[in-house]
Amino acid sequence: MSFTRRDFARTSVIAGAGVALAGSVAALGSAPHALATAETETSGDEKAAEGVGYGPLLPDPKGLLALPAGFTYRVLTHSGKTKLESGEFTPGSHDGTAAFPGPRGSTLLVNNHEMDGPRSESEHPVPLADGLVYDPAAPGGCTVVEVRRDGSVAEWVGIAGTANNCAGGSTPWGTWLTCEENADRAGENGMTKDHGYVFEVDPADRRANRDPKPLKFFGRYEHEAVVIDPKRGHAYLTEDADEPNGLFYRWTPPHGFRHGPGRLRTLADDAGVLQAPKCYDSGGRFVDDLSRATKTGTVYGVDWVDVPDRDARATSVREQFGDGEVTRARKLEGMWWGDGGAYLVSSYAREESPAQHDGQVWFYDPKRRTLTLKVRFGVNPDPSKDGAPDGPDNITVSPYGGLVIAEDGEGVQHLFGATDSGRTYPIARNELNIGSEEEPEFSEFTGVTFSPDGKTLYANIQDPGIMLAINGPWKRQKRR
Repeated sequence: MSFTRRDFARTSVIAGAGVALAGSVAALGSAPHALATAETETSGDEKAAEGVGYGPLLPDPKGLLALPAGFTYRVLTHSGKTKLESGEFTPGSHDGTAAFPGPRGSTLLVNNHEMDGPRSESEHPVPLADGLVYDPAAPGGCTVVEVRRDGSVAEWVGIAGTANNCAGGSTPWGTWLTCEENADRAGENGMTKDHGYVFEVDPADRRANRDPKPLKFFGRYEHEAVVIDPKRGHAYLTEDADEPNGLFYRWTPPHGFRHGPGRLRTLADDAGVLQAPKCYDSGGRFVDDLSRATKTGTVYGVDWVDVPDRDARATSVREQFGDGEVTRARKLEGMWWGDGGAYLVSSYAREESPAQHDGQVWFYDPKRRTLTLKVRFGVNPDPSKDGAPDGPDNITVSPYGGLVIAEDGEGVQHLFGATDSGRTYPIARNELNIGSEEEPEFSEFTGVTFSPDGKTLYANIQDPGIMLAINGPWKRQKRR
């Protein structure tokens, strides 16, 4: 059923009071998992006094990770230093990660490795494990890291021969969907197969990962992340691209299809329907780009438009739509499913967008077919200093309330927490300078996720590729 501009204008009258309130700081604070805007942030000392967060970050004598007092970290994998079960080095460029309960009380972590271009140019590509290779010319893929109860760690290949495995998403049935942020055709950059697909990786069943099959019905484009609606079966996906800006997608499964381990692999390449959004404001006016929303609480109605050629045989998917046909956004990145809908991130917008910002978090409500702006960061005037975060990327829901945000901005890079009331607080700071003393450079954080028991926070430093386990006196964050 089409959701028209007239429908949204009519329903917005009913929801109008809530929409108006949502624009205030107080309402932002009451929104589930909403992040703080600059106006609600306080200094570390003030937060500690209010009982929000864990206090100031303490410099790390080892020069890797600054943490609050009482917290510790452990390096689980380090590209070029730790080794897989096969004896080969851990691959580099750690990205999206999810944690699953493993055998005998262990934790299984599926870790993406975001590498592209000719395989020969990658220092530590994902090894071409027998039976697990899609394209032998591509350097990326996933590894599975098992953290056992005795503290020992094992790592093996989940899939190899893919490109730019960026984010992805866990499924309700316990598998990982890894996304290629790459659209190389066979013959480009040395590739022997087309890329730009989603693949399923089962962390608990190595045999299920043999003979990797691209899930082509999700489309071929520069994928970032994916979540699954456990009730309706829809998949929602983000695209990190520009010229023109990327799109948010919905895939509707074929009638009668039931999800489960390995069942996506049984579907035809053209199964289901892939669509892109067309948004309208409360006055029924078309919205061309999500960056136009400058106030938290902004609500857009969403209609869905069929993708003409999801495999992009002649034209990239996002270029198949003309002006006025779909709504775009820059740097569509991490996603997670919660509160009955999909949260999605736009990390930043610059000259390629109608309005500039340093991050937006949106919530898509499938029942109401609306997108609501939960947070917007203005452009950070000096990202080299500790302060307001910029460039939210991977995000996870915290078992202690609110969110944990992996920052992928400019300058200093943090893991931030955000309470349900909208307060942000630092959890970690990357102190590994991969630049020079004169021009310091710090890699982004990626793959933030909690262990199934909630006791350990896992996160990656993408360059050179380090997986960390963070432990400490976690506590329920106060709603203030």
